[in-house]
Amino acid sequence: MTKLIFFVALLFCFSVHSQELNCIVKINSQSLTNANQPIFKTLETSLVDFVNKTKWTNKKFKQNEKIDCTIFINVTSYGSDQFAATLQVSSSRPVFGSSYASPVLNINDKDFNFRYVEFENLIYNPNSFDSNLVSVIAFYASIIVGIDADTYEYNSGKEFYQQAQEIVNLAQQSSFRGWSQNDGGSQNRFFLANDLMSGTFDGVKMVLYNYHRKGLDLMSDDVKKGKEGVKQAILELEKVHAIRPNAYLTRIFFDAKSDEILSIFSGGPQINTADLVENLNRFSPINASKWATIKF
Repeated sequence: MTKLIFFVALLFCFSVHSQELNCIVKINSQSLTNANQPIFKTLETSLVDFVNKTKWTNKKFKQNEKIDCTIFINVTSYGSDQFAATLQVSSSRPVFGSSYASPVLNINDKDFNFRYVEFENLIYNPNSFDSNLVSVIAFYASIIVGIDADTYEYNSGKEFYQQAQEIVNLAQQSSFRGWSQNDGGSQNRFFLANDLMSGTFDGVKMVLYNYHRKGLDLMSDDVKKGKEGVKQAILELEKVHAIRPNAYLTRIFFDAKSDEILSIFSGGPQINTADLVENLNRFSPINASKWATIKF
């Protein structure tokens, strides 16, 4: 009986204080020929364990608080334990009072090269750069947790962005691309962490909070009020747009949210969207074809 009580208590402990992520990892190697295909399945299994069993923060997450996310790796070349790939990272968060999961993050990283030996252990050490594979995944795990936190409480993701920035600082000693401001362009891991830590873009974090807590989370009680909240949150992007038009974080926001925004304002209780559409075209002209279908 004593052993049973201990076992139940142990299960309860694990269920109450779980790791942070509930992540699906998929690896696509279909474009490769004559490759050692079993290694990709081994890598996939190793990454699933690594992402979901590593404790990424010192916060206590309940089982139902785990963050749903997906990591999709498209391997474009492989040989002698060296991999070249692209990486798609996405995450979502539940909307209060509903079964709907709102997309929060959707990032495509095109500079993902790494070395992996089949069956090697993947271990994250926050104080050193040991593997580009581990560092890139750890970086995005921190970003996922930070962005998710910002949707619940304004600027509460800062400590996780700091963690991501520390990974960047350590990784800059390596020769792998994506960690330096000199790698070309302004949309890589260096700039993502840098912008999230910069006060210049605090407005994006406020938009994330207001969009979810004062918009989506109200819809189960009052759809129209929720839509107004979403609209006002989007319009607050003007503060960032005025300082930095076409900012990387603004693009990331719309990469995750454009389809959802279109859905929100394409049905249900009507609100005035003329000013919203005008500003959406300014903030995210690449999605102009979507905004054109929103009815005033």
